Amino acid sequence: MNQNEAKLAAARAAVDLLPALGTLGLGSGSTAKLFVDEVGARVKAGAAYRGVPTSQGTRLQAEALGIPLLGDAEMWDILLCVDGADEVDAQLNLIKGGGGALTREKIVNDASKKNVIIVDESKLSARLGEKWHVPVEVLLFGHEHAKKRLGELGKVSRRMKGDAPFVTDAGNAIYDVAVGPMDDPRVVDRAMRAIPGIVETGLFLGRADVVVVAAASGVRLLERKG
Repeated sequence: MNQNEAKLAAARAAVDLLPALGTLGLGSGSTAKLFVDEVGARVKAGAAYRGVPTSQGTRLQAEALGIPLLGDAEMWDILLCVDGADEVDAQLNLIKGGGGALTREKIVNDASKKNVIIVDESKLSARLGEKWHVPVEVLLFGHEHAKKRLGELGKVSRRMKGDAPFVTDAGNAIYDVAVGPMDDPRVVDRAMRAIPGIVETGLFLGRADVVVVAAASGVRLLERKG
């Protein structure tokens, strides 16, 4: 199967892990979008699901599909969150944030009892940083100082959208930091978080319970140990 077919296969495999009813975390990005489509089809068929979207784009998609949504300020009881990832290492640590929704994604991830990540096989690496930079959400106030400090960790570039700087749903900047393969991503995460003005990093460490991987040979499930 090609990459688009693999993404759809992963999304459909994640649907098989859904509870019979309840509140779901709805991820962002191209693969998660396919999963939200599948949830919408089930809701249309009568399934009693509610969603907590991780981005404004996902919110608009879910509303169009008729998926009932909880408010941003409500207390959520999320049974399962399904989201994508940009890179997955051998310990099922993740880099996320290619779509710029990393902070909201991490909040919903943390509020969920179980987290399922859906990817195609191209996203797998032995170590994080082999294929992807680390997205970092940064307050606009003083962001040039934060950029300078992030430059101590790797090559830094500001995320753009066309000719204009990318702005997150919360009104912040995204910087992408090419740190290279990481022996211990927790060290990198701590160093980034220590910089004033950093809102969140795209390092999702120990946050995936199951990773659904689609490849030409089929779909397989990887489960976090311990």
